[in-house]
Amino acid sequence: MYSRRKVLAMSGAAAATLAMPNIARAAPISVRLAHAAAEVHPGHIATVEFKKALEALVPGAFDIQIFPNRQLGSDKQNLESAIAGTNQMCSSSGVLFPLVTGRPALDAFQLPFLIKDYDHFSALAVTDTTQKILDDLSEAGLVGLQITDIGQRHFLSAKDPVKKLADFAGLKTRIVPVPLHKAIWEAVGVSPIGLPYGEVYGALQTKVIDAVEINVSSMIGENLWEVGKNFTLTGHYPWHNVTAVNKAFFDGLSPELQAAMKQAGKDSTAPTLAYTKQQDLDGRAELKGKGVEIFELEGLDEMKAKVAPLVASWSEKSPLIAEFVKAAQG
Repeated sequence: MYSRRKVLAMSGAAAATLAMPNIARAAPISVRLAHAAAEVHPGHIATVEFKKALEALVPGAFDIQIFPNRQLGSDKQNLESAIAGTNQMCSSSGVLFPLVTGRPALDAFQLPFLIKDYDHFSALAVTDTTQKILDDLSEAGLVGLQITDIGQRHFLSAKDPVKKLADFAGLKTRIVPVPLHKAIWEAVGVSPIGLPYGEVYGALQTKVIDAVEINVSSMIGENLWEVGKNFTLTGHYPWHNVTAVNKAFFDGLSPELQAAMKQAGKDSTAPTLAYTKQQDLDGRAELKGKGVEIFELEGLDEMKAKVAPLVASWSEKSPLIAEFVKAAQG
């Protein structure tokens, strides 16, 4: 295993070699990294911080081209392209990985109310248990490099304000159509509707849906504040984001470059989370300035009680989920 000290030593040697005028410099390795987020969104910042960290470790070794804003496809399509090798890398919502790969362990990060806040996420993101969850993606042809929170999720209503648990009842609410989210929101009492992320604005505007569970960054990045004015703070789970590389591409790199990519994933986690946390706080003030009313949910403990059984039932789906739950609760 490569320690940070060893990676830095190797990267220093690589940098010195690249700087020597009498030695031919190898052409940078081209990498296409696609994601679906806007440039102000933490999902984009995650890729920028990864690129910056990798360049610091192995200067000039890679030419990473970042394609944001669904330029190369939706969140799900970008993940599928990385698995296929059409693009070398993706940065996609963690909720999609179990759906697309059949590897369930990443569901652990969205078990309701398990992860308390950004600082709790930051501590969990670099544990051995999280590394095991990222390593589990190799069975699906991916190498997981970075996991971060791109925004605690809350609840946006385009109808009446949601101030207490009973107000959720029957609201046509957009969710990502995956089993965990369906189970959570059926337990809360809404009428969940699966829709692609890019269709949320239009669906709220045309009243196809009444509400969406969402984070501050997505409300700002997708201008959802224009069509939804009642925002309830629930913090029911983080929106985890995973940056991954095609395994065949990764296996073709030298051990030194492989180690640098893994270290860059770790090094880029903290600055991304710092950005996310600050944007969440600043974004609430920005949303208020745009006419959005922000509420605290009365009786949040009632909501927690409704979904609490799912933590235990989902732990039975994977030993890695059970291990993560134990780590998070401990």
